[in-house]
Amino acid sequence: MARTLVWFRNDLRIHDNTALAAAARRGPVVAVFLRSLPHWQRHGHGANKLDFWHRGVVALRDALAGIGIPLLHRDIDDFKEAAATLMRVAREVDADELHFNLEYPLDEQRRDQAVAAAFTEAGLVARGHHDGVAYPPGELLTGKGSFYTVFTPFAKAWHRQLTAQHLALKEGPAPQADLGIASDRLEPPTLNEVPVEAERWPAGESAAGDRLARFLRFRARHYATQRDFPALAGTSELSPYLALGMISHRQCLQAALSDNDGSLAEGDAGTISWVNELVWREFYRHVTAGFPRVCRHRAFQQHTEALIWRNDEAGFRAWCEGRTGYPIVDAAMRQLVSTGWMHNRLRMITAMFLSKHLLIDWRRGETFFLRHLVDGEFCANNGGWQWAASTGTDSAPYFRIFNPTTQSQRFDPDGRFIAEYLPELAKLAPRDRHEPSAAQRSQTGYPAPIVDHKAARSRALNAFKSLPPSS
Repeated sequence: MARTLVWFRNDLRIHDNTALAAAARRGPVVAVFLRSLPHWQRHGHGANKLDFWHRGVVALRDALAGIGIPLLHRDIDDFKEAAATLMRVAREVDADELHFNLEYPLDEQRRDQAVAAAFTEAGLVARGHHDGVAYPPGELLTGKGSFYTVFTPFAKAWHRQLTAQHLALKEGPAPQADLGIASDRLEPPTLNEVPVEAERWPAGESAAGDRLARFLRFRARHYATQRDFPALAGTSELSPYLALGMISHRQCLQAALSDNDGSLAEGDAGTISWVNELVWREFYRHVTAGFPRVCRHRAFQQHTEALIWRNDEAGFRAWCEGRTGYPIVDAAMRQLVSTGWMHNRLRMITAMFLSKHLLIDWRRGETFFLRHLVDGEFCANNGGWQWAASTGTDSAPYFRIFNPTTQSQRFDPDGRFIAEYLPELAKLAPRDRHEPSAAQRSQTGYPAPIVDHKAARSRALNAFKSLPPSS
């Protein structure tokens, strides 16, 4: 019986894996993972994600071994080597088909097209599967036949057209007979930096499932009211697992259906709010596929390319190091650097501070986030940054500029989060942690604000007002 090669990438799970399920229906399966460490590092992925990725592949290898599927591992320097490497592996294991789940950023699309062309030229078959989205990009379109550029109508169409088939879980492979092929040993990657808090993110499908179950049991009902408060354990913290496919969006949505009386659009406010975040993830994947210019370091709103960003190296370093003098911004940045993760509300606050208060190019912040985030993925990271900078799809109006102090007072009212990551301010009264006085800054060594909010807001408004109108 013919063997099928399954190429794992950002889909490190056995259950509900479209490519793996399709391959297993044909017969014996051999799995392969290509580690392209130099390519990933050149494109900004940092040690936290790369370490989590490695641990996820190890967990996948062990899980596959339990059903008789060997996992082979190959190191390549660049995506351009993927086609030739996979062809060699296919010949080594006598496989006549390759199956993989599609990815939507431009580099990944080009890589996959080159692989498919090489297999076809060799008389073999390469099949790509839509797995990470409910609707393949190009299927969910506006009435004019174009990709959606605003989230709300996208979400309405997403819910309106959703069928049971869109959420049907793919059957996992049955145990197979020993093929006489040993899984490869997986050595840890050589990284430029030391990953942080690996123990916070146990890798693998089992860990992802446990986290989903705990979220639905303890947090989901309060998600709508607690998700914006960084001092509370109010979010699912599933984003790293979704980013590397240790759990699928279908598994999450099916769990939400079960927990919410069979509905994704009505019912418990917390569950519905969380489902909305999953739809946002899909929206940004559609945007990436439909508007590839965002993969070329371009703004989605092309008229904003004329905006003149400030070359403020001292300001950028202060932002990176949590020394802006705005406690909520600094605490958030220190959370990112020390843990590899940042609360979603804080991602908006810090991104808007860099792009609006400091008027520093959002692409520099996007790169910094990707370097540190354990859940860093292009589509969501780029979409979020362009939203905050008012250059992207469905972005914040340019005149919406968060006041960090009022955001802090609203979403960290007791200053608990600030005290955790800015211990120098922990002894201050809770109300003073949001905006310490000059005397308190002197006593604690906490810096003065590097920019005045009102002046920075006025500068940003003038910069955006000077832009040519959008076409």
